[in-house]
Amino acid sequence: MRVVLAEDLFLLRDGLVRMLEAFDFEIAAAVDNGPELSRALDELEPDVAVVDVRLPPSFSDEGLQCALEARRKRPGLPVLVLSQHVEQLYARELLADGNGGVGYLLKDRVFDADQFIDAVRRVSEGGTAMDPQVIQQLLTRRSQDKPMGNLTSREKEVMELMAQGRSNAAIAGQLFVTERAVAKHTSNIFGKLGLPPSDDDNRRVLAVLAYLDKG
Repeated sequence: MRVVLAEDLFLLRDGLVRMLEAFDFEIAAAVDNGPELSRALDELEPDVAVVDVRLPPSFSDEGLQCALEARRKRPGLPVLVLSQHVEQLYARELLADGNGGVGYLLKDRVFDADQFIDAVRRVSEGGTAMDPQVIQQLLTRRSQDKPMGNLTSREKEVMELMAQGRSNAAIAGQLFVTERAVAKHTSNIFGKLGLPPSDDDNRRVLAVLAYLDKG
C-alpha cells in the first residue's frame, strides 16, 4: 500500500515513515510543505494520504486544502488528517463529499503504533477513523439539529463509536450490551437518517457522513 505523508516536523515525519515501513507500507513520498504535497498527490496517485493540517508556507490549513483539492480531482482518495486541535470546519469539509475514506486524529491522542496503523488501514479501505474528541465536538454542535435531535442518547453513543470505525462487536463490548442490541440501534439510526435497507457495506460510512454533515 503506497502512502504519501506530509508533516513539517522532521522528527515526527521520520518517526511516521519508520512506523509505516515497519508495517509494510510503501512510502511513495514524505514531504514537509504544501506545494510538494500537491505535486506528490497529483503525480504519484497514492493509496492513502496521511496529512498534517498546518504546513508551510502558510501554516494555516495548507495540508488539508491540498488534500481536499486532491479529493476533488480524484474522488474517494483516502485521507487521514493529523492535527494538534479539533478544527470543526476542516473536519466537516473533509466529510462533506460523502465518499468515505476519511480520518481525523489528534496527534497527542495517538497512544501506540497499532492504533495509528489501524486507522490508516481503515481509511485506506474506505472507512472512517475519527478521534472521539472530534466526533464529540461535532455531535455537540449539532445536538439540537434534526435529524440529530431524533436520536436517543444510546443511539448517539453508538453513532460516535461507529464514526471511530468500530464494529458491532466492539461497540457492544464498549457499551456493555449485546451485539443484537447494537444491531437494533444501528438499524434505528439508518432509518432516522433516511438510509434505506441495503447490502452495501458502506452504509455505515454513509450514516456517519450523513450524521456529521447535517445542519
